[in-house]
Amino acid sequence: MSNSKAFSEAVLEDGQPAAVGNTVLKDFLALIKVGIVNSNAMTTFTGLWLALHFSGAHFLDNIDLILVTLVGSSLIVAGSCSLNNYIDRDIDHLMERTKGRPTVTGRVQPGKVALMSFLLIGAGTAFLLTTTLTAAVIGIIGVFSYVVLYTMWSKRQYVSNTIVGSISGAVPPLIGWAAVDANLDVMAWMLFAIVFVWQPPHFYALAMRRVEEYRAAGIPMLPVVKGFKATKRSIFLWVTALLPLPFFLPTLGIPFIILATVLNIGWLALGVYGLKLKDDIKWAKMMFIYSLQYLTVMFVAMVIVTLI
Repeated sequence: MSNSKAFSEAVLEDGQPAAVGNTVLKDFLALIKVGIVNSNAMTTFTGLWLALHFSGAHFLDNIDLILVTLVGSSLIVAGSCSLNNYIDRDIDHLMERTKGRPTVTGRVQPGKVALMSFLLIGAGTAFLLTTTLTAAVIGIIGVFSYVVLYTMWSKRQYVSNTIVGSISGAVPPLIGWAAVDANLDVMAWMLFAIVFVWQPPHFYALAMRRVEEYRAAGIPMLPVVKGFKATKRSIFLWVTALLPLPFFLPTLGIPFIILATVLNIGWLALGVYGLKLKDDIKWAKMMFIYSLQYLTVMFVAMVIVTLI
């Protein structure tokens, strides 16, 4: 982006120039989807923490490993997200929630976005290689599944695109665990399973709220193709699939299993209660908000129970 264009974009309505640096920072954070980067950092950290805890390693003795892993995983997530923005710039202008992205408004040049994406992914992979080869390979698998399998292949063609995309979203805790222990424990795979199963009901609820935008963009999300009734049924099935997963984590203790079970039953109960509203969009909003709190509470609880 040229300096003259950056300046013109940063002029306020009263004619005074805004801070160009702030605009550049906002554009960068939008390109890398900083919210997704942060949520993935949380699940990566949980994988790291649990691997350290159950291997008998001390947290403070491994600060360097923790920082390198978090930086590396965050960089590859950021690069994958910005590459997603680059690829989807032809349809993002059709959706309200994406039409303001820098790749749509023209505030950044597409070629620079692509270059930045590959540099971020390359740097992230290099960081992960300083931990274990397994962590780096899992990171690359995550990039491939998000960019190629989801964004370039399934997103615009198949109603199962959300399930395909869930693979990449569930990879971060595996990266965290593998950075400590390349021989992935059953617990590491259960973390993967929880995040994988969590994603369809989370994104189906979002898709219900944005159904007209997805329809306008020609993206075959479940509510677009099969309607709200089928989408609700799918959400209930996926949330039900979460019910047995905490019982595969007995080493986290009975209190965690109870908490996780309450969270799962609470999600189902909220869905059943919400049906009385007779308003599909309000129902979807309730389920979406609960899903956000669910993942945060679940993964923070995994850390807390090991401290008690």
